[in-house]
Amino acid sequence: MKLPGGFDLGGMMKQAQQMQAKMAEEMQALIVDASAGGGVVTVKMRGNYEVIEIKISPDAVKDGDVEMLEDMVAAAVNEANRKVSEALKGKIGGMLPPGLDGMFG
Repeated sequence: MKLPGGFDLGGMMKQAQQMQAKMAEEMQALIVDASAGGGVVTVKMRGNYEVIEIKISPDAVKDGDVEMLEDMVAAAVNEANRKVSEALKGKIGGMLPPGLDGMFG
């Protein structure tokens, strides 16, 4: 569908779908690492927010402080979420025309 000024809406939609598919593929491939408690808990997360690994130091289990361990797991997962969000903002910003890249950050 041609719009006034020569804009091709169908072409723009197709291009947007291609960009979305590329973005999804890149985010699936992205893996971030995050930790809490000085490395006592580490988390690996994909760019689509899928947690793929959680490691807990055996020393943390020996202490028996379950509440602190739970807090560290939550903190590590939240940090991984933050890193994925930052990566996503960077990728979206890089795909936008100059001047519009500040809209997402």
